[in-house]
Amino acid sequence: MKRQLNIIFFLFLLFNGVKAQGLLQQKVEVFTRQDSLRGSITKERAWWDVKNYHLDIKVNPVDSTITGSNTIGYKVLQEYKLMQIDLQNPMEIYKVIQDGKELKYKREGNAFFIELIAPQRTGTTKELTVFYGGKPKVAINPPWDGGISWEKDSNRKLFIASSCQGLGASVWWPNKDHMYDEVENMRISINAPKNLIAVSNGRLQSVKQMKDGTKTYNWYVSNPINNYGVNINIGDYVSFSEKFKGEKGDLDCTYYVLKDNLAKAKKQFQDVPKMLKAFEYWFGPYPFYEDSYKLVEAPYLGMEHQSSITYGNGFQNGYRGRDLSGTGWGLKFDFIIIHESGHEWFANSITNKDIADMWIHESFTNYSESLFVEYYYGKEAGFEYVRGTRKGIDNDKPIIGHYDVNSEGSSDMYPKGGNMLHTLRQIVNNDEKWREILRGLNSTFYHQTVTTKQIEDYLSNATGVNLTAFFNQYLRDTRIPTLEYFFKKGFINFRWTNCVSGFDMPVKVILNGAEQVLAPKTEWKNIATKTENQKLDVNRNFYVASFNITE
Repeated sequence: MKRQLNIIFFLFLLFNGVKAQGLLQQKVEVFTRQDSLRGSITKERAWWDVKNYHLDIKVNPVDSTITGSNTIGYKVLQEYKLMQIDLQNPMEIYKVIQDGKELKYKREGNAFFIELIAPQRTGTTKELTVFYGGKPKVAINPPWDGGISWEKDSNRKLFIASSCQGLGASVWWPNKDHMYDEVENMRISINAPKNLIAVSNGRLQSVKQMKDGTKTYNWYVSNPINNYGVNINIGDYVSFSEKFKGEKGDLDCTYYVLKDNLAKAKKQFQDVPKMLKAFEYWFGPYPFYEDSYKLVEAPYLGMEHQSSITYGNGFQNGYRGRDLSGTGWGLKFDFIIIHESGHEWFANSITNKDIADMWIHESFTNYSESLFVEYYYGKEAGFEYVRGTRKGIDNDKPIIGHYDVNSEGSSDMYPKGGNMLHTLRQIVNNDEKWREILRGLNSTFYHQTVTTKQIEDYLSNATGVNLTAFFNQYLRDTRIPTLEYFFKKGFINFRWTNCVSGFDMPVKVILNGAEQVLAPKTEWKNIATKTENQKLDVNRNFYVASFNITE
């Protein structure tokens, strides 16, 4: 039987059909104890709650080393005397001090187990200081294969930066390196070479001139921050500032760029207040007014470091000058400014507890790009943009990764996740309600670490629709749900196939020239039709496929 494919999804299905045999041959992922130590809430992590850090470091470009200490304040949740602190090879812990006493510790790969002497009584607050140093991993392809970038600018001046999402902050400083427990506030002291400026998260409190000619920059973060969001940037920077009049008052915005790029930055960074205006409309107030907003030039593409977004997009629109949607709308804005700043709401304020749920960061932020386009260029422009990003979907593996082993899911969490949310908006079918849902999400989970279940439950409750099968389909399955249908004796018969059990998403269609909503299930259903000219087209804003099985 010949099947006529809805033209919108022909390329998607063809592409995935070609890859099907390859998927069957994929190797089963094997995880090690090191993966578990990195990715799970071990007993040596669970008994204490991190409250504050003071990271005090010296950056030594002569030999590419970082030395210093991290003083860790914590609350005892239950009595225990073995603490896990993470620091990746080849970095070393030199000593650990608590109450003036040096503590013993053992190393197991990238995890250090510290033997505490003092009583750790439930409900008390304690602190210890970890002294460390070494040559941290050099970033090979930042920010994807990160570490420390030891670069030079066009004037041969040092240009140094960190990037460590996925890899983990413990690649360059010792901490409790798991997403579930965010530190509540943090001081960051960076000793940098003379004539350079060191930029980090939060607000600059002071700059201290040292006897050896170097300077120590002291930054303070007053809001909870995830570990990979902590960063250092050292360069021949100049800065300029402005105030954005937002929903919570004046937001300080400061921009750090290399001296030669000042004029270009003043023009290109006009996208920042535009971004803030659009995203405050859709998501609610910028989440870190107390810590300000900064955009900092870096020697790599960019990253969502909290209140210190790094930027390396060449002062041009698009993604390195390209439109990832292929629609033209992606060249109307600077991708890195919009996307990485969107992470302030989704990644930095609302943070996944386990990296397997990284879609919470990337799907919403991918979707935020289309909301930015919609805010300035109209609804259909935003819709066209998000539909255009579908060409980047591979459907290679589920969006959700493996839990407790620091394992990300498919990169489809970006375009497929964004289109999943766009599809959900069509189900809601009420733009003001949709906006209320997005703002309510940011209000409900403000400055929290969350699980996929929490987000799924919130969206089910807020929409009034049981979305269990919907999320199982798009987050945990690789198939594109397909609406099969045929016309017979004055009726249209239809059902969902290529889908998970119980998939029952309503879908908008144009049936014989008139728009209506069908409610397919996985079993055949039918409704009467009134015309001889039998034709059905699925609304393009649903990420689905369709077959007329009689043609």
